[in-house]
Amino acid sequence: MNLSRDEIIDLLNSEGEAAARLFERAAAVRDKTIGNGIYLRGLIEYSNLCVKNCLYCGIRRDAECERYTLTRGQVLAAAEHAWRERFGSVVLQGGENRLSAYIADIERLVKDIKTLSRGELGITLSLGEQSLDTYRRWFAAGAHRYLLRIETSNRALFERIHPAEDGEFDTRLQALHDLRAAGYQVGTGVMIGLPGQTVEDLADDLLFMRALDIDMCGMGPYIPSAGTPLAAQAVWPAERRMNLTLNMIAVLRLLMPDINIAATTALQAIVPDGRLRAVAAGANVIMPNLTPDALRKNYSLYDNKPLSFDTKILEANIRYGEWGDSKHFFKND
Repeated sequence: MNLSRDEIIDLLNSEGEAAARLFERAAAVRDKTIGNGIYLRGLIEYSNLCVKNCLYCGIRRDAECERYTLTRGQVLAAAEHAWRERFGSVVLQGGENRLSAYIADIERLVKDIKTLSRGELGITLSLGEQSLDTYRRWFAAGAHRYLLRIETSNRALFERIHPAEDGEFDTRLQALHDLRAAGYQVGTGVMIGLPGQTVEDLADDLLFMRALDIDMCGMGPYIPSAGTPLAAQAVWPAERRMNLTLNMIAVLRLLMPDINIAATTALQAIVPDGRLRAVAAGANVIMPNLTPDALRKNYSLYDNKPLSFDTKILEANIRYGEWGDSKHFFKND
């Protein structure tokens, strides 16, 4: 659907009955285009070690948190659980690291997950900016989807929340193009309600994602992490961040009807039924956390992060045993 920037801004400002109509419209577009099925991605938070020092992140390089890296056995146990429960896919997520040993470890883990599941588990990676060669190695090992969030398409805002030594906006953008060149289904996303962000910025984010021709999206409300530089700055009230995130999901569904859109964990951090609201607004992916219980709290990207989600709430709509690949990707293939 073609919408002008002004039309997008108007929709993002929807409240009350207007927002309810927007969600109903987006859900109808999803159901007609890709069906009303919900795909599960078992989330495995591999490590909270990170070389970057992003000003908003609770596992930034300078953060005071208990660091960990899962063992091979822990990763494979989580993957086996996902396989036996017929989740269809797993997501291997972690802080950014470019050491050769780390790259080789991920490559082996991807191969091991494929072997363990007899090739039945789909694999999404979310491991930050890497070289094109690394992306190709991991793709050849068996990963086929990659999420790399731009966080904001506003270059000036991006530079305000990312220290210069951590890389530039153009570096992140090039990484997204490299993922496409490596063969992945490419996902990105933004934070909604960053200090200094405007609704106009969010409209531009949606247009950016459409221009990039993404295959999947994971976006959620900005939630401050205590002790980070950005946490001291004023933000919109939680309710506004929540409502704008739902509006963003709905409008993106109208703009790109056949992509995958995740109902992200951060929504549940604001209200208990946040992820359910996202599904009602047009999302079609849920990522239950499979990180070992004792370590989940250490992957503390933001405050009050939920540690679990009851998938039984969506039982009737879950498409068990399916990868749930992006129809948009194959349309463009």
